[in-house]
Amino acid sequence: MKQERRGSWYLLTAVVIGAAMGLVYSWVVSPVKYVDAPPYVLRADYKDDYRALVAAAYLYSGDLVRAQARLAQLKDDNPAQRIAMQAQQALAEGRPDEEVRALSLLALALSQGVTPNASSSPPTLAVSSIPGTSGVTSTPVLIEPSASLSPTLETTAMPLSMIRIPRPVSAVGSTLAATPTPTQGGPFVLQETRLVCNNNQPEPLIQVEISDAAGQPVPSVELVVTWDSGEDHFYTGLQPELSIGYADFTMTPSVIYSIRVADGGQAVDALKAAECVSADNSRYWGSWFLTFAQP
Repeated sequence: MKQERRGSWYLLTAVVIGAAMGLVYSWVVSPVKYVDAPPYVLRADYKDDYRALVAAAYLYSGDLVRAQARLAQLKDDNPAQRIAMQAQQALAEGRPDEEVRALSLLALALSQGVTPNASSSPPTLAVSSIPGTSGVTSTPVLIEPSASLSPTLETTAMPLSMIRIPRPVSAVGSTLAATPTPTQGGPFVLQETRLVCNNNQPEPLIQVEISDAAGQPVPSVELVVTWDSGEDHFYTGLQPELSIGYADFTMTPSVIYSIRVADGGQAVDALKAAECVSADNSRYWGSWFLTFAQP
């Protein structure tokens, strides 16, 4: 009986020692080496590096077909949206401007299916109403009206349907220039400022739409927003699902902002978070919508 028990313990000990030796050999002595692994198995940060390299190559060559084939190796559900999100993240992290620009242009091209070119015919603005807004009127009310606010500002409520949606673009070859160039003209000039009352928008925003002299929306335009204790920069074109000339900045209530186009032009001062009142007297934050254009 003792010999049978001793034999069982020896067998168990041998199994444990063998398993331990196998793990040491496979993890330390001769670990698995991945060679020519497909991009979709890469770690998340390496996938971001891969997308940035694809965007840089696209910025150089303008070959959208090849960029799409390379991104397909990542097996992302929505490559255009993923590239746009990475462009916003790169901008927030202070990545090089060329990287942000390359990512935003690639996101724009993927969402529209063409290489962006400002010389193409102006797209038609598509406007759609948002369900649940019919019969609801909102009156904007400034929390603390500022006497320095420009008298040209319009504080009438803007319908929710003014929010931009993607514009249809005719399919053309991918040999067009990769860098969009605005139509020649002067600095961007403020065309309109109005308060947007949208009770589905939880935070007050400064929303900007920029177009060139031909009326085409312009991506990759740098905007500078300043306030008493700081400054920030943001760019158009990072949300192509809204408009390639659209950008926004989140305001902090009670802070007064000034915004301008980085390469010159008219500055808009005394922008402050404003409150809107709906028909049922509920209050929510509104957003300032600014339109700039070349003369």
